Amino acid sequence: MNRSTLLRLIVLVAVSSSAALQAEKKDVWPKPKPTTHDYKKWESNIAAFEAADKKSPPAKGSLLFVGSSTIVRWKTLAEDFAGVPVLNRGFGGNQIKDSTFYAERMIFPYAPKAIFLRAGGNDINAGWPAEDVFNDFKTFVAKMRERLPNVAIYYIGLSPTVKRLKQVDEGNKLNDLIAAWAKEQTGITYIDTRAMTLDPDGKVRPDLFVEDMLHFNEEGYKLLAAALKPFVTSAAK
Repeated sequence: MNRSTLLRLIVLVAVSSSAALQAEKKDVWPKPKPTTHDYKKWESNIAAFEAADKKSPPAKGSLLFVGSSTIVRWKTLAEDFAGVPVLNRGFGGNQIKDSTFYAERMIFPYAPKAIFLRAGGNDINAGWPAEDVFNDFKTFVAKMRERLPNVAIYYIGLSPTVKRLKQVDEGNKLNDLIAAWAKEQTGITYIDTRAMTLDPDGKVRPDLFVEDMLHFNEEGYKLLAAALKPFVTSAAK
């Protein structure tokens, strides 16, 4: 083996080892608490909403669904709640603080009758403790109350997933914090979905997820729709 070939092999091994190390780090739990947050990464998503609204302005007074990928991928939302005006404005892998940051552009213009928020999982996955995410939720509510003082806000609790099994306890801590606080508030409702993805033995059902074992498949969304239906019906009255 000549010198150049040997050097190429050394570089290849080093790159492969680095990639493997980075992949391993992504699965390390718990993660260190972040020190910054990039709001601008969602600018293109918000701009896309604004462009779509210019072409076809949505009716005001709908039930507005916001949050992360669980909302984004809910393609049967209108069908699942037929007869109820719903609007989907979920985007990417956003965190609760992102919906607060962009509220002026993707919540307030719609003058929603009620807001359904499903987020918090990405926040925890990024390394934010449940207590910090809870505070972000309270900040979100405070922001809504500034412009929409009487709007009903529903928080769709986190559900255990196969992909993030290590984070279930932290997710349940967030659920508990929001559930307890919501009971003391007016117009804030916590919707518990943590048992929705579990079998009778308390294990997460892989048959409810697509291949990534994180996002719901059709059957998972059927269960989510069933869990939310009484709340959606109530909010639409």
